[in-house]
Amino acid sequence: MEPMSTAVAPRTEFRPDARYILLLGTMTALPAVATDIYLPSLPEVARDLGTTATAVQLTMTATLIGGAFGQLVVGPLSDKLGRRAPVLIGVTLHIVTSLLCAVAPGIGSLIALRALQGFFNASATVVAMAVIRDRFVGADASRLISRLMLVIGVAPLFAPSVGGLIAGQFGWRAVFVALAVYGAVLWVVVFLRLPETLPPERRRTGGLRSALGGYRSLLRDGHFVALAVLPGLGMAVLFAYVVGSPFVLRQEYGLTAHQFALLFAVNGIGLVAGAQVNAALVQRVAPIRILRVALPAVLVLALVLVAVVATGLGGLAGVLVVLFALLSLINLIAPNASALALSRHGEMAGTAAAFIGCLQAGVAGGVSPLVGVFGGDARGMSVVMAGAAAVAVAVLAVATPAYRRGGWHHSGRRSGEPALARG
Repeated sequence: MEPMSTAVAPRTEFRPDARYILLLGTMTALPAVATDIYLPSLPEVARDLGTTATAVQLTMTATLIGGAFGQLVVGPLSDKLGRRAPVLIGVTLHIVTSLLCAVAPGIGSLIALRALQGFFNASATVVAMAVIRDRFVGADASRLISRLMLVIGVAPLFAPSVGGLIAGQFGWRAVFVALAVYGAVLWVVVFLRLPETLPPERRRTGGLRSALGGYRSLLRDGHFVALAVLPGLGMAVLFAYVVGSPFVLRQEYGLTAHQFALLFAVNGIGLVAGAQVNAALVQRVAPIRILRVALPAVLVLALVLVAVVATGLGGLAGVLVVLFALLSLINLIAPNASALALSRHGEMAGTAAAFIGCLQAGVAGGVSPLVGVFGGDARGMSVVMAGAAAVAVAVLAVATPAYRRGGWHHSGRRSGEPALARG
């Protein structure tokens, strides 16, 4: 891979205002909105298309898998072509696929279109994060990403309520029309407000071979791969809840669409709060120490959820309390595992970030259909969540030196970020 020019854009003159943060946050949230706004409609989609809960859940999984491949493609393209063109093209195709989803005649075509939608959605997320890397470094970048989390966190709070309202008034197909409108508004704002942050002299000139060479280098680093898969396993725990909860809470526990949306929003608050707690915690505690505690805690809570569901202890209230506690810890996994993985390959941070993002979406997309395979009920959902958490703990314990004496070292940075030894 040919190195980029050492010339860099000024990083200290630009100060992001609220509108700039809102723009990047709205871009990054596009895949989450496309997922969460559709959740309350899953049972109606199954009835309308005459299919099973498992098949409808595949429309969610397909979006994740499409997004995984999309990140691998869009990342190198944005390094080669600049930031604006890939996101404008991707959002345009998001609008087209959203409208096609609205008229999908059957479950097969809907699954395929959702995969394409996820592929094109990836352009907004990848470019938003690349823009941050272009203009900010170190503490400035960390602070901006923390602010973006507040914007991104709005998606799980309000999208299901909006989606439930739209579907209740106009049917589930209208939800995809709303996604097309969202994309159209985002396209206009990006076209008018997003500057090009990667000048021609800083763009990579290598082709497909150089991009693949970077991925091969990452695959040869076993510790990196182990750390990179942890965000995906954490996302698998979360997405097992996401794809299973509409059927578990609405059909098994009898909640209405509006009640489900409210509970989903409450759990969304837990996710956002967990991310903000982690942002403050990493200033004093090394990420590897947080992972060593957070992952076993997630596993214990997932096993408690299995027991609560199996015994009926506490009824719906018992399930909701354990779910809230478990989901509040999920965002202590991905940020810390990603930071540790990226610290091993600072020389190609963009390629490494795309690799981690692909694994995050791909692993979650591969695991979440198991909820339907295990019955699509509360027991199946809790078992899959516990299984993903157990695998994550095993990966951390066996494939990294995290639990070995002397297996991690402080890097001496102000944030206390550790660096795992290579090899």
